Amino acid sequence: MTAAATRAAQLRDQLNHHAHRYYVLDAPEIPDAEYDKLFRELQAIEAAHPELRTPDSPTQRVGGAVLDGLAPVRHAVPMLSIRTETDTTAEGARAFDARVRRELELPADAPPVEYNAELKFDGLAIGLRYEHGLLVQAATRGDGETGEDVTQNVRTIGQVPLRLRGDAPPLIEIRGEAYMRRDDFERLNERQRAAGAKTFVNPRNTAAGAIRQLDPAGLADKRLSFFAYGLGEIGGWDQPATHSATLDAIAAFGVPVSADRAVVHGAEGLVAFHQRIAARRDALPFDIDGVVYKVNSIALQQRLGFVTREPRWAVAHKYPAQEQLTRLNGIEIQVGRTGKLTPVAKLEPVFVGGTTVSNATLHNLFELRRKGVRVGDTVIVRRAGDVIPEIVGRIVEARPGYVPNFRMPKSCPVCGSAVQREQGGIDHRCTGGLFCAAQRKQAILHFAGRRALDIEGLGDKLVDQLVDGGIVRTLPELYRLGVAKLAALERMADKSAANLVAALEKSKRTTLARFLYALGIRHVGEATAKDLAAHFGRLDRVLDASEAQLLEVNDVGPVVAKSIHTFFDQPHNREVVEQLRAAGIQWDEHDGAAAGAPKPLAGLSVVLTGTLPTLTRDEAKALLEAAGAKVAGSVSKKTSYVVAGAEAGSKLDKARELGVPVLDEQGLRRLLARGP
Repeated sequence: MTAAATRAAQLRDQLNHHAHRYYVLDAPEIPDAEYDKLFRELQAIEAAHPELRTPDSPTQRVGGAVLDGLAPVRHAVPMLSIRTETDTTAEGARAFDARVRRELELPADAPPVEYNAELKFDGLAIGLRYEHGLLVQAATRGDGETGEDVTQNVRTIGQVPLRLRGDAPPLIEIRGEAYMRRDDFERLNERQRAAGAKTFVNPRNTAAGAIRQLDPAGLADKRLSFFAYGLGEIGGWDQPATHSATLDAIAAFGVPVSADRAVVHGAEGLVAFHQRIAARRDALPFDIDGVVYKVNSIALQQRLGFVTREPRWAVAHKYPAQEQLTRLNGIEIQVGRTGKLTPVAKLEPVFVGGTTVSNATLHNLFELRRKGVRVGDTVIVRRAGDVIPEIVGRIVEARPGYVPNFRMPKSCPVCGSAVQREQGGIDHRCTGGLFCAAQRKQAILHFAGRRALDIEGLGDKLVDQLVDGGIVRTLPELYRLGVAKLAALERMADKSAANLVAALEKSKRTTLARFLYALGIRHVGEATAKDLAAHFGRLDRVLDASEAQLLEVNDVGPVVAKSIHTFFDQPHNREVVEQLRAAGIQWDEHDGAAAGAPKPLAGLSVVLTGTLPTLTRDEAKALLEAAGAKVAGSVSKKTSYVVAGAEAGSKLDKARELGVPVLDEQGLRRLLARGP
């Protein structure tokens, strides 16, 4: 008894600590599965020794405390949570059905009980109070009796109607879940990482923190969503006879209700729903941690009533946890298609989110440092849906001795090229480019692109075959491909092979600007490539240019100059360039040497819109730029001319509004011939 009392006290302290971290601070230290394990242990002790159950036990409360700064809201109808069935097998559903039948005193030969089965969303419970159709208050669950007024924050959720549709009752409180979609969560964290700011642990905590923050203006970038699942207080309205019909009525009022729900019969109907949703769980756009079963008849719900603070007529049937604890055994570097270096955690294999995970992304060095993760730590790994598993934090505990911080390598682990991080940036990148095997497919696809060397027929699937089969390892090897070798590839006929060889031959005649763009130098787009060609005139001058000389080029700043200089400073990149020249790629060395060429349209800004009779947009743009004009994307007071073709849209309207001269294709040709 003394040991049980001691352990119960320890568990209460731990659970209260973690509940405060989770619900109040929105900064959990352990995953949900670990919390649930401690909670079940305390429940078991209290069930065996009821005298140890105290009023402050976590088993006797529903949720977290009211936060300072948010006004308390007393719930007219207690906002209670439902019992959780932790047996994730079919037996969990069968056990619930058996309890319901037993409480209703149904004989063995009685018809199956009708249930409404729905999703258990992983968000924050919210009650929406509408009076005569108008949203007057939104409140969190809080401790079940008293919640927090979050009306102004909830009003920012686009899915929550400010006024109900149709013939709304005088009073209705619609209860549901505020949550964050996975894609919105990932976009938010990408923005945070790009800004070097703190990332968020999971969608559930992000939604909870957003709803309860004191300044509603901060919710704009978090894009919360909402699903209704039930009712609280109602007045002057006859509730439908079933829960499913109630959800239909809520949906008719214009409040979102998930379509992933079903009316099922008996235990086997519940089992089938649980299994069906499990198969689709990863494909859902939001996180769930289980499904919920509710006796469908409202009359039967009232007959069943409550036990302690939980309804007898409902249960949450869980799925395997999406966060688990495991050991970080090592950190390796993965080089992506664009040369970005990503630290990857090598984990002690752990079953999480329905699969065994042994690798997880750490995103970048700054993210890794913020999380304070080091080799040997016990870490929290998360996997939700098709999102790549990631480490979201570590368990704070003493490390066995000194463990050094992880450092990014100075050389690419794939090709040995220098690794570079741009000033002010957060990503480390391999500078190998054309030479690096990890970037090979991306380099070839970019090289063959329409705006680069324009090699028709060289697409993703063919590049996969060429690289994966070891047929092409570098760009110059493209020009050694023959019809016989190509025709031997899967789904490649003789005619297609011959067409590709012809396209490769045709691509050898290009321009210096296109060639520079095709090399895939970081930060060198079409415009910069044209500026480089125009400024230097010859490739060798670009290859040998110092950073100071590159800074003299129009619109080239320090970051771009360093990127170009670093690229051509790599011996293997210069070797690839020389091999491409040796393969026969050539251009008129004067095509970029605009120094001596006339520029009749220099200083003019021209906007293209619509479809011209004989010129494509790219052809018209090339003619204008060759004549010295700048081709802009939008019309302003500084625009010199707008060239408009068929189906010209708002740009033409804007030109007329501002009085900007408008030309057709003939007018464009006259302008090019005579100048302004």
